Amino acid sequence: MIKYLTVIFFLCFTFSALAQIDRERYPSLDNKFVEYEGDTARINTKEIEIKLSGKTHFKDYKVINYSNDTTFIDTTLNISKEYKFNYLRKDNLELMAFANQGQTFNNLAYTYNDNSLFPKIGARAKHFNFYEVEDIKYYYVPTPTTELVYKTGMEQGQMFDGLFTFNTSEQLNASISFKGMRSLGHYRHALSDHGNARATINYHTKDNRYRIKFHLVAQDLNNNQNGGLTEESIEDFESDNTEFKDRNRLITNFTDARNTLRANRYYIDHNYTLWNKNDSLKRIPSELKIGHVLNYERKHYEYKQDAASSLFGDAFTSTINDKLKYVKLFNEVYASLNSPITLGEVKFKANYFNYEYQYKSILISDNGFIDSNLKGNTIAIGGEWHTQFKKLNLDVDASTIVSGDLKGHNFLAKISFVKDSLLNISAGAFRNSKSPNFNFLLNQSAYKAYNWQNDFKNQEMNGINFEIDAKKWIYLSAQITNINNYTYFDAPVAGEQTKPAQTSETVNYLKLKLSKEFKLGHFALDNQFIYQKVSNGESVFNVPDFITRNTFYYANYLFKGKPLYLQTGVTFSYFSKYYMNSYNPVISEFYLQNNQEIGGFPMFDFFVNAQIRTMRIYFKLEHFNSSFSESNYYSAPTYPYRDFTVRFGLVWNFFI
Repeated sequence: MIKYLTVIFFLCFTFSALAQIDRERYPSLDNKFVEYEGDTARINTKEIEIKLSGKTHFKDYKVINYSNDTTFIDTTLNISKEYKFNYLRKDNLELMAFANQGQTFNNLAYTYNDNSLFPKIGARAKHFNFYEVEDIKYYYVPTPTTELVYKTGMEQGQMFDGLFTFNTSEQLNASISFKGMRSLGHYRHALSDHGNARATINYHTKDNRYRIKFHLVAQDLNNNQNGGLTEESIEDFESDNTEFKDRNRLITNFTDARNTLRANRYYIDHNYTLWNKNDSLKRIPSELKIGHVLNYERKHYEYKQDAASSLFGDAFTSTINDKLKYVKLFNEVYASLNSPITLGEVKFKANYFNYEYQYKSILISDNGFIDSNLKGNTIAIGGEWHTQFKKLNLDVDASTIVSGDLKGHNFLAKISFVKDSLLNISAGAFRNSKSPNFNFLLNQSAYKAYNWQNDFKNQEMNGINFEIDAKKWIYLSAQITNINNYTYFDAPVAGEQTKPAQTSETVNYLKLKLSKEFKLGHFALDNQFIYQKVSNGESVFNVPDFITRNTFYYANYLFKGKPLYLQTGVTFSYFSKYYMNSYNPVISEFYLQNNQEIGGFPMFDFFVNAQIRTMRIYFKLEHFNSSFSESNYYSAPTYPYRDFTVRFGLVWNFFI
């Protein structure tokens, strides 16, 4: 599937000149490429210059997410873009990357905002680069648009993310995109090879009564696994022995394992407006919509190893070939009424969830009988209320499972005050009860210790949050979360392996986040701080007390006519010592450990970024202080963080 979508993407990019363009308005364009800046379009031959005169504005190039929040394609360069120019293309302040690009991340902090009623497959360490429904973007553009993203890999390889979006009419917009990455890494057997293909359709009829959003996603995430450094190699790494500056000389626990996550998803969200306030029925000053959501997804997780390793205990076979299949089907129907009578929009919804979490065989051992699958279905009902009182917005969402093989409920309420685009104050409360992920309940492996079947209680979360976003002054957020029946992978004891566990004590977790930027002329100091406290349950929930990232940089236009915008500076990152979770590649999960404190080491990055029209160029010296600092930097026990690395990349937007 990924191969086919890749071919389609490059065909679309090659023949993009054939896509829709207004020939009547610009008859002299022919098939020439137009560079777009502000409200001006320039032909690459520089023969003519066309003023778009407000009919086509940069805000017309819209980006729409799954909940219909709309932004526009942003070609500016700012410090936020610097933070997001990474493999995930997200700000990773709360994540600790592994040495190679495309490997997993260790969580330094947590944000609990998932209001789903249903458990997931698990294998959470494989899902950082996985495109969920909430990650897919839809587009509404007046002319064909392309975005190309490139970044060098580690040692060998590179990352490419290409997007092509176009319309066949004002009503039908489509996009196709592909992110591919291959990176060898500096340590033995750490190759990453990922592919994420996405295609979307955004359509509405001329009278706007019928609307549909559709996406197709095919993903293939492969990672070699080396089990981290051996004890002897850890000593060589920490001793700063010059013979081991070539990290490929360090011995890893094994060099024959790999895990893979493959997935396909088909998603449709469409609705029809039965009547609205513009209809002839003026007695009904309201809008009534009915809609349907379909989400069908297949996932395959595999762990393969040519020879069983004693690191994971005894095995049934000499080679390891664990395979898991997960299929889910989600259907939801809803009716939405927006009326003065309801003081806003009221939405009623009902959904059907069918799942099958499956291995190929049952297991009969001395420890008992383990099923081959978990399968079932549920029916849930719920409602939403969205209303606005002048500058106050109120959003309420509640759902509960009424029948089926799972139990759960969810409640979310949020009130926000929006003065203008520069000030947003919000507060909310949430409560969620759902089953732990499926891999906590059932797991099969050729490794004997990694076979279990559990009957855990629902994990229950409730909490409150508060946020002030004053873009010119300060950002402050606070979240207090209480977790009952917290489910986790426990630390191994006395030669045993990690196993899923559920604590009876309540975990109380506080997270405070503060951001503030100071500017003086063309110089700026951007500061971000996170403070965390676990007041109860600290034996099973480990986070650092303090995380900080501070960037001192210079930004200004250079040369006459301002053809180039320069941004250069130094970023300092740090988190306090704590018992960081360990990584297990067999189940692709992190688990507790209480033997080694990790953290307390500085990380400095130097960057030089530039913007030329709609191109942003990035150049970075990552962790350059590792060349002269102590070698005590880890992403997880036995897994060192990356050394000093030179990285280069760019983001380039084309507007036809």
